[in-house]
Amino acid sequence: MSDTVQISRQGGVARVTMHRPEVHNAFDEALIADLTQALLTLDADPGVRAVVLTGAGSTFSAGADLNWMRGMARASEADNLADSLRLAKLMRTLNFLSKPTLARVNGSAYGGGVGLVACCDIAIGVDGAKFSLSEVKLGLVPAVISPYVIAAVGQRQARRLFVTAEVFDAGEAERIGLLHQRVETGAFDDAVDRALHWLGKGGPVAQHEAKQLALRMSGMDAANAERIDAENAALIARLRVSSEGQAGLGAFLAKQSPPWTD
Repeated sequence: MSDTVQISRQGGVARVTMHRPEVHNAFDEALIADLTQALLTLDADPGVRAVVLTGAGSTFSAGADLNWMRGMARASEADNLADSLRLAKLMRTLNFLSKPTLARVNGSAYGGGVGLVACCDIAIGVDGAKFSLSEVKLGLVPAVISPYVIAAVGQRQARRLFVTAEVFDAGEAERIGLLHQRVETGAFDDAVDRALHWLGKGGPVAQHEAKQLALRMSGMDAANAERIDAENAALIARLRVSSEGQAGLGAFLAKQSPPWTD
């Protein structure tokens, strides 16, 4: 594992920190691989009772890294499919982790960063954080993260956010269910500690079963998720190499307006 992810332990709580503050914790191939491996390792550790996911610096995660996007814009559909499947595995691993998970949303989250928040059992965000599912601005869609975002905010809100790509604040994120709680900066860590306090009172086997119960009753199971992930990864791979996707990615990387806004 490289230094893109840092893990610290305090008692039964493991804190996983995305550590690319210079690019606002944006995803690239290394971060996706390291974060997936960190989660799998902690999931298998019987000493871990809960996992906290956060970002280094002032941003939770800005979504896709620019250099990574440049590479994907030039890549074949097959390479884009493989790339999307890796991101899908990360989201699926987090969503179905056997331990309770808490997103400590220390700042803004965009694109895949929103997906990480949606995959956690509890999400507490700092007031002032901004959010966006901005993919349609690039001629793309939030395919891989869509099952988890829809589960978090509901189909009606997801339809709006998917097609508008609008930026919304922490208050709106709390209202629609992406965040369970938003707090002022000075009270942020106290709120996280309070949630961890309550998690510490539950039986670990019961918590695992309770989490699986909630997922199962909502129609989510790991086997189904893997099939859906494959379909969604194929969709985003196809769109990345499409004429509109290429135009959108090219315009974004060149800091120009896409042709459909002219």
